[in-house]
Amino acid sequence: MPRGYAGKFLQVHLSEGTWSDFKVDEAVLRDFLGGSSLAAKIFFDRYPLDADPLSGQNPLMIMTGPMVASGFPGTSRFSICAKAPQTGIWGESACGGTFGPELKRAGYDGIVVDGIAKSPVTLSIVEGKVELLDASSLWGKDVYETTDILRQEDSKLKVLAIGQAGENLVKIAAIGNDKGHFSGRTGLGAVMGSKRLKAIVVRGSAKLDKFDEEAYKAAFKAAIAEVKESALADGLHLMGSDANMDLGMVNGDVPIKNWTVGQDFELSSNLSGPTMREKYLTKEHACANCPVACKRVVKVDDGPFKTEEGPGPEYETCGTFGTMLMNPDLAAVIKANELCNRYGMDTISCGSAIALAMELYEKGDLTKDDLDGLDLTWGNMEAVMPLIRKIAHREGFGDILAEGSLKAARKIGKGAEDLVVHVKGLEAPMHDPRGFHGMGLAYMMSNRGACHLQHAVLATEQGMASWPELFDMKDDYQGTTSEGKAMLVFNSENYGILGNSLSICHYLVDILKPETILNAFNAITGFNLTKDELLQTGMRDWTLKRGINNLLGITKKDDALPKKLLTALEDGGAAGSVPDVELLRTEYYAIRGLDERGYPVPEKLTELGLNDLKNRLYA
Repeated sequence: MPRGYAGKFLQVHLSEGTWSDFKVDEAVLRDFLGGSSLAAKIFFDRYPLDADPLSGQNPLMIMTGPMVASGFPGTSRFSICAKAPQTGIWGESACGGTFGPELKRAGYDGIVVDGIAKSPVTLSIVEGKVELLDASSLWGKDVYETTDILRQEDSKLKVLAIGQAGENLVKIAAIGNDKGHFSGRTGLGAVMGSKRLKAIVVRGSAKLDKFDEEAYKAAFKAAIAEVKESALADGLHLMGSDANMDLGMVNGDVPIKNWTVGQDFELSSNLSGPTMREKYLTKEHACANCPVACKRVVKVDDGPFKTEEGPGPEYETCGTFGTMLMNPDLAAVIKANELCNRYGMDTISCGSAIALAMELYEKGDLTKDDLDGLDLTWGNMEAVMPLIRKIAHREGFGDILAEGSLKAARKIGKGAEDLVVHVKGLEAPMHDPRGFHGMGLAYMMSNRGACHLQHAVLATEQGMASWPELFDMKDDYQGTTSEGKAMLVFNSENYGILGNSLSICHYLVDILKPETILNAFNAITGFNLTKDELLQTGMRDWTLKRGINNLLGITKKDDALPKKLLTALEDGGAAGSVPDVELLRTEYYAIRGLDERGYPVPEKLTELGLNDLKNRLYA
C-alpha cells in the first residue's frame, strides 16, 4: 500500500446491518488516486448503473484522497458520490471542513454504503471501531440540532448529517459537515435520507506516514510562501468567495433577475464581500489545514432576518438569494443561507427554483393560489423564508420545487422549461457564460451537469490564475468569443478535476504552482508521477464519468446550453454576447476524443486503460 493512504475502506450494508473492510489494489489507486475519481471506479465496477437513485442498490460513497490528513494546505476535502436523484446521472459533490481528515485518522480512506436501514441510524467510526447506532430520536431534526446532540458526549466528533430535506427525499437535498460545510449539488442528501442514514460521526488520532518527509517539508514551505504572495489568497481571506460579486458585476459574470438582466451595481454593492465584512462578519474561519481562511462567520443582530452567529453565505448564495431574486438585503441572504443549512438544501438549486417561481409569478403563470398565498414579487424575502421551509418539508407548492427547477418547470408547464438555466438537469452556478464562453463549454461538458468546480476554467478565464507550464493563455484573451475555447476547457478540466481526486481545495489549486502540488503529492505517496502522468489521471477521471453517463443515456444532444443563455443581454459586460454551441462542441469533441454520438472513441479508452468501459460502451 502506498504512503498517504489509511490502507482500507469501509463497506456498510444497511439492510443487513453489517459492515466489513475492503482494500483497493495499488494499481487502481495509482490510476484513480482517490476522491470522486476512485468513487466512479468503484461504482462502475460493483453496482448496477440502472438502479433507482433512491433504492438500496445505489451506493452512497464518501471518499478522501491521498493528500488528506497530510497537513498540506487545502487538503481537507472529501467527495460524496452516487447516482444523482436530481439528474439521474453521475452525481458528486465535494466538501471541505474537518470530516475528511478525521475519517482518515479514524482508519479509513473512504466509506461505501448501500441498502436501506430498517429504522434511522447513525454510522459511528471512532478510532477504527465501527458501530451502527439508533438515530430515531434524531429523525426530524435539522443539521445544526443533529450536530449539537451528537457532540454532546464527545465534542471532538466530526459530524456529517442531513436535515429534514434529506429525510423528505427532496431532490436538491444537501449533506452538512459541522454546520458550515456542505456537499450540496445533485441531491445526494436525498440518497442519504433514502437509506435512513441520519448521520456519520468520526473521530481518530492515527498518523499517516509520508514517503519522503524532507521532500514534503520543502513542498509545504513552498506552498506557504506561495499563499503569502498570492493576491487571490489575500482577497479570499479578507472578503471570502463573495469577493467575486463586485468584479463579476463589471465583467458580466453575475446573473440577475433569473438571468434576464445584465448589470445592477446597486445590487452588487449591497451584496458584496466588503459589505458583508463591514456589517455582519464576526470572524474568518478556515477548513482543516488551510492558511487562507476564506470562510465567513456572520451575525445579524436585529430586524426581520435576525440570525445568530454562524456560518455565512458564499458568493453562490449571495447570487441565488440576492441578485437572482432582485433582493438587495444581505441580511435576508444570510437568513436564507441559515435556513438552507439547517434543513440541508443546496442553496444554488433552491434559490434558482425560487427565482423561476418569481419569474412565473410576474408573468401571471403562477398565482397566489398556486403559491399557497405567498406573494412572490421580486425581492420579497418575507415570502421566500416560508417557501424555503415548504420546499424542505415538501408542503404545498414547495413539493413541486423540491424536485429541482427542471422537473418543477415540466410539472408547471406554460413554457416554464424555457426559463430554467441548467445543463443535464442541474441548475447553473452563479457565473454567466455569456461573459465567458469557455465557462459555457465547461457547463456543457461537466459530468454532473452545469458546474464551476469540475475544472479550472473560471480561474483562468477571469485572470485569477494561470499555469504557463501546463497551457498557454493569450495576453489578449477575450472571454466573449467561442473560437479556440475548447483547448482551454480540455486542459482546465484535466488539471482542475485533480482537486476532486487529490482532495485539495480548488482555491489552493488556483493559488499554488502545479509543481508544488505535484512535489507534495509524490513526497506523500511515493508514486513519483510526472506532470503528464498526473494530467492523464484527470483525463481518465473525466472519461470514466462520461462513459458512465453515456451508459445512463447521455449523448451529444445533452451537451448543450439552455435557451436563456443563448439569448443576448442588452446591458452589462456580456451585452450582445452568446456562446456558439455548435463551434464549441465540435472543437471540443475533436480534442477530447468523442465520436458523433458523444461517446469516447475506442482508441481513447484503450489509451487510458479503460477497457472494461470500452467493452460495455461498444458491446
